[in-house]
Amino acid sequence: MTDVQVKIIERMRKIIPHIKHCAVLGIDVVSADVGKIKLILPYSDHIIGNVDTGTVGGGTLTSLMDTACGFAGVAALSKPSLMPTLDLRIDYMSAGEPGLDIVGEAEAYRVTNNVVFCRGIAYHEGQQDNPIAHCTATFMRLDPKLTSGAFSNRDKPSESK
Repeated sequence: MTDVQVKIIERMRKIIPHIKHCAVLGIDVVSADVGKIKLILPYSDHIIGNVDTGTVGGGTLTSLMDTACGFAGVAALSKPSLMPTLDLRIDYMSAGEPGLDIVGEAEAYRVTNNVVFCRGIAYHEGQQDNPIAHCTATFMRLDPKLTSGAFSNRDKPSESK
């Protein structure tokens, strides 16, 4: 692993677990590189969307893929910045298998001065050829000077009131 990869992974592991929906869902960083990230969504009872089948809900998959694409975009920038989602399109290809964790992998494939374009895939580990979902997303780049506090070193999750 390169020094750049280590730095990006460390940065992502300081940020992502402190985002409320990521903490609730248990989303964690598996790997990261410049413009790329791989996240894991552990299977649990509270993410089930259909109690009869045990499959994961669409909203949970949307959260996973929006997070993966957004942080692939952040990993593509020389200076981290918050990037609100402008557009997110998800094509659900198949239901995930009950009991299995879901991988969300994304890459930023084009970075402009104002917009970052990303694409991603959700699948079970080792089953990339049988995707649960594909997505494309665009994010608006904000001036890093305006959002620098969002990427300060955090050691503890913020307290909820």
